[in-house]
Amino acid sequence: MEFRIERSALTEAVAWAARVLPVRSPVPVLGGLLLDTESGRLRVSGLDYEASARIDVEAAEILRPGKVLVMGRRLLDICKVLPDGPVECAVEGSRFTVSGDGARFGLSVLPLADYPALPSLPQVRGAVDAAEFAAAVADVAVAAGRDDTLPALTGIRLGLDGETGTMTLAATDRYRFAVRTLPWKATAGDPGPDRSADVSADVIVSARRLTEIARSLGRSGLVSVALDAGSAGFEHAGMRTTVRLLEGRLPRHDKLFALESPAVAVVDRARLVEAVKRVSVVADGDSPVQMSFSAADNSVLLQAGYEDDVASQRLPATLEGAREMTVAFNPGYLADALASFDEPALRLLLMGAGQRAMITGESEPDAHRHLLMSVKPPLM
Repeated sequence: MEFRIERSALTEAVAWAARVLPVRSPVPVLGGLLLDTESGRLRVSGLDYEASARIDVEAAEILRPGKVLVMGRRLLDICKVLPDGPVECAVEGSRFTVSGDGARFGLSVLPLADYPALPSLPQVRGAVDAAEFAAAVADVAVAAGRDDTLPALTGIRLGLDGETGTMTLAATDRYRFAVRTLPWKATAGDPGPDRSADVSADVIVSARRLTEIARSLGRSGLVSVALDAGSAGFEHAGMRTTVRLLEGRLPRHDKLFALESPAVAVVDRARLVEAVKRVSVVADGDSPVQMSFSAADNSVLLQAGYEDDVASQRLPATLEGAREMTVAFNPGYLADALASFDEPALRLLLMGAGQRAMITGESEPDAHRHLLMSVKPPLM
């Protein structure tokens, strides 16, 4: 094998594929990246037991086609310090060499025969806008659990409805529940009448993995979404990745999100984010941030802290359905929820202290919803 390529293109390809490599593995070859130039392009692939990644890039010149397996993280370290400009890569005996602008590195070659075959892409179910998908995943991932003893709660529910052309992403850690819906285009079935209504799925993907995937696939064009009984796959602009599905199911959000006759407050998002951040400075540990809404003076008073260590700020806000309403939230959960929105104004659907509360955007309230449990207001 021998090829020439721009240092930036090589670095980007190696970095993208190396995302899935295990930090530690009892199987040494799983720390390797497979470089393949037999197709006339450079293909870089990596995998572990949970995920795989493959990317195709244009090489300036393929002098000798072939394959080589080298330690991925070491190759990435080398790529990061190479001088800018063209890079020459070649297999010389049992060594893979990388050189450019007078700098030269050598890497030991790993045994190709011991490297597992990369999993194939599951059945493609449809496509979604890359930027919308990345934003939606980021919005719901904040509500995913971190406790590995409950694996399903560390995941994001990926629901596909071919009949309505809707993708639903949802995550919960039992204390909060985030849901995003976005449009997607289902792939038609067998030749004949459109069978997009048959294209449906309801699976759970690791929130950490899906966040990495969505962030890395780019911000333009369409992402192909592929699913089978055990894995999910995503493909975009020469990049292909798969991830093993999590077992179990998340609680359905339909009944949880059905709030009967709530009071509805509307407040400026940016000002509310800053106010929560400001008063939370005195909120020790998980002590809550209290929000007291008043219809009489169209305001909300935010308060946090106890005894002499307190903070407060009043903001304009409207309230309908009640004359007054006081609720309190875990400051971290509240900050995460607010930061996941980008609309100018937010709607807060409130049932009262210690009950469910819903945060939505004002213009498209059904597209992005975040449920929080209100806690008992503190004694100020």
